Amino acid sequence: MTNPTPAIDRRISARILARIPALIVALMLVLLPAMGPANPFALPNFGSSADSMLSRAEERDLGQEFMKWVRRALPVSEDAVLTDYLETLGQQLVAASGHPRHYRFFLIDEPTINAFAGPDGHIGIFAGLILAAETEGELAGVIAHELAHVSQNHLMRRFEAQQQMALPATALLLAAAVLGATVDANIGAAGLMGVHGAAAQKQINFTRANEEEADRIGIDPLARAGHNPYAMPGFFQRLAKTTRVSDSAAPAFLRTHPVTSSRIADAMNRARQHGVRQRPDSLRFHLARANLRQRRESNPARAVEHFANTLAQGRYRDETAQRYGYALALTRAGRLEAARAQLAPLLEAHPSQTEFLVLRAEIDRRAGNPQQAVRDLKGAVGLAPGNWPLNQAYAEALMAIGEPAQALAALERFVALRANIAPIYELMADAAGQSGQRALNHRYRAEYLYHSHELEPAIRQLELGLRLDDLDFHLASRLQVRLAEFKALERAREARN
Repeated sequence: MTNPTPAIDRRISARILARIPALIVALMLVLLPAMGPANPFALPNFGSSADSMLSRAEERDLGQEFMKWVRRALPVSEDAVLTDYLETLGQQLVAASGHPRHYRFFLIDEPTINAFAGPDGHIGIFAGLILAAETEGELAGVIAHELAHVSQNHLMRRFEAQQQMALPATALLLAAAVLGATVDANIGAAGLMGVHGAAAQKQINFTRANEEEADRIGIDPLARAGHNPYAMPGFFQRLAKTTRVSDSAAPAFLRTHPVTSSRIADAMNRARQHGVRQRPDSLRFHLARANLRQRRESNPARAVEHFANTLAQGRYRDETAQRYGYALALTRAGRLEAARAQLAPLLEAHPSQTEFLVLRAEIDRRAGNPQQAVRDLKGAVGLAPGNWPLNQAYAEALMAIGEPAQALAALERFVALRANIAPIYELMADAAGQSGQRALNHRYRAEYLYHSHELEPAIRQLELGLRLDDLDFHLASRLQVRLAEFKALERAREARN
């Protein structure tokens, strides 16, 4: 395991600081007029700890506003294969938790070792955390811990206060505090926003009781999902040991989720109630790590060299995943035939593996043979109609052969089974535009914006679509209905604020 060095952390922080000046300016403009001298940091009154602090609609609004700022500040990945893996793993834990509420899992493409839980069940996992986890149980343990923070309302309970504040301002405050605490303790929200940010970061740091409760509650679904319950405290303990010499080099996860000996002991006692379980890591876990490892190298040639050397020397945990990483690196380097040669035996051994089918299609498209990609993926999509990465790759291949209308039809069948995936709506908008269907282009652009937490621009897209001269009556009716829904959401949000 390679922890990010302080120098890398500083470079990451500098990049994030460059991305979010508008966030900070907007936050100060929103907050300063509402702050009086007697109460310099007024936060919304969500009720007492025993109360339900937000209505479902308010929680959804807060989550959407929070994610809008997260997306503007952090490199949230829209990679279908990696995000689908995180969603699959996360939803398995949700099902085992017995708390059937809404959760959304997303990947942040940064080498920081951390994760965070935002309002409305938005859980961010950094690429560095996946690479630091030595087993899938360790990764699942962190996700289960974050699920518990959400289910116990730890984030919102930290923001109980005396004065009402608008939800958008609260979301912006939460985002700034989470991003500061997540990336660099020396910068944090305090460095970003001055005294008000210092108060925000102090509010967002979970108490020792919160952390211990999240461990205890998280271990139960971790075990019920079949993972080793000792993986959670074991991972936290290992991270703490590797950085004991220098606190400044500690992973961000330890700064935002401090580990104590009593916390580890308490979690070990909880795990003991379930007993040791030896569930093998899924192939997808190893494939995700290999994918992220080759992406960490900005120079594809260096990634190729790394995988070639580790394969030659036998330095790997899973040979299939290592060869997959090698094939990905070769593809990125433009060495398509070599990549195909590495991939062929993997496909022969795992003919229905999503990662391998998607990579084969990419190699075919890059080699100038998208027709082959279409033929291969058509059957795969037929066998797995609800598979996000396969459907996205199939639509991209159809567009590559000049069949955007077919691509749009295929994606419409997919969203009927599995809606609410923002990148899919963006691809649908592109397919509609390329096929000359202007009204559908506006319709699906609006859906992409809405699912990217941008309600006002989504409304504008629908209004533009309704102004078209050649608009079909039935499509106009659908656009009008969706516009009415969006405007109702906007009015309700304004009324609550």
